[in-house]
Amino acid sequence: MLRSLRTRLLAAFLVPALALSAASSAVGYAVSRRILEDQLGGSLSAVAASAAAQVSGERLLSVEPGDDVNGTRTWRNLRALLSEVREAAGARRAFAFDAQGRLRVDSGGGLPVGAEVPELFRDRLELQRVLAGGRAHSQVLFEGSDGRLYKTGYAPVRAGGEVVGAVGVEGSAGFFGPLQSLLRWFIALGTAGLLAVALVALWTARTLSAPLRRLMGAALRIGQGDLQTPVPPEGTEEIGTLAKELEAMRQALEGRDRQLKMMLAGVAHEVRNPIGGIELFAGLLSEELAPRADQAEALGHVRRIQGEIEYLQRIVEEFLAFAREQRVAQELLEAEAVVEAAGRLAMPDAAAKEVRVTVEAAGATLRGDQALLTSALGNLVKNAVQASPARAEVRVRGALREGRYRIEVEDEGAGVPPELREKIFEPFYTTREKGTGLGLPLARKIAVAHRGQLTLLSGPGRTVFTLDLPAEPPGPGSRAAPGHPPA
Repeated sequence: MLRSLRTRLLAAFLVPALALSAASSAVGYAVSRRILEDQLGGSLSAVAASAAAQVSGERLLSVEPGDDVNGTRTWRNLRALLSEVREAAGARRAFAFDAQGRLRVDSGGGLPVGAEVPELFRDRLELQRVLAGGRAHSQVLFEGSDGRLYKTGYAPVRAGGEVVGAVGVEGSAGFFGPLQSLLRWFIALGTAGLLAVALVALWTARTLSAPLRRLMGAALRIGQGDLQTPVPPEGTEEIGTLAKELEAMRQALEGRDRQLKMMLAGVAHEVRNPIGGIELFAGLLSEELAPRADQAEALGHVRRIQGEIEYLQRIVEEFLAFAREQRVAQELLEAEAVVEAAGRLAMPDAAAKEVRVTVEAAGATLRGDQALLTSALGNLVKNAVQASPARAEVRVRGALREGRYRIEVEDEGAGVPPELREKIFEPFYTTREKGTGLGLPLARKIAVAHRGQLTLLSGPGRTVFTLDLPAEPPGPGSRAAPGHPPA
């Protein structure tokens, strides 16, 4: 299947060029052969006409069977005449026959007088024209005993104005040697033309596909969330217009994204101020009610208020984290430290649900922001704990594979239904009563910011989130001390 534009362009150029080259070579060869055959036939019929003009019809009919054995004067004279014609024309054979097709004189063929000439059955249509008074030549080449191809020209012999016989002259199609050379030239020229077309097609394909590939790369970057990298302009009119429109779309998306982030940050900031005041006064109220034994119910209400405030505070923090640009610190990190820190973040939730969290991480060096990666991975582990049944196990594994560090978070929960496996990565989508729907989108955003990816594999009783990150190549100074990434 031709999926690449370059491959399709090459095929569009080369296939017709190849067909045209083959067809032109075949047609050129066939036309040349037909022209040469007609020229040979015309020459042989002209030689036959010259000989027939010197043959007397009465003398030809006077030759009887046995004259060739007896060597009569008439037979010898006619044979000598035909031999001279044959030698002068360079023909293989010259012969004369009557209107019934019986041989009268043969020079070069060796048939006896009175014998039927086999070639006449092959050329009976041509002979009808000859016996009607015209000249003709065989339309089909025939192969002689020597393996060469021959053709015969015919001319009528008259007696008293009536056609009584004919002269036939056989000549070799000696033009086949040059014709084969001509065919080789046709093939060589066709191959050279095909090569030229291939070079032009390759240049055209590259000229067209290169800017389209650049546009494809720009579109993929925009699709992956990179709205800061401009779309480069292109030289050709059509592709340049497409690039200009794509750049306009990028700028519009960037503006809307910037406005959305400013709006989210503004809302979060405005909500954070009253939350801080509520938190402060709820704390003061809790302190005032604590010494009073008869105020236990009121104190419980205050603690519930404080719990809701903590929830609101977490929502605001997640809003701010999702809205702001992820400025990734380019530090060397110990992969084991990131995985183990994320596992420790989920320990309180795991203890509350009696879920066991096991961490197994191979050594590797990453480059990025330890706080962001720990936060993203910790979110995945917490989600796994919350999705697990009581006394289940959450496994966190980190391994180095082909220059990439793959971290898997596996739980034994009910799994994510197929129709929700992409929706859970959309902002603000959640299936929990007190969920913001920003945890997984933020984790994927952090993964992309680190040139990685976050994927999901889910089924009943097993769900695996995989965080795939580029690893630093091993070498002197590429490893960081555990827990102490260099600045």
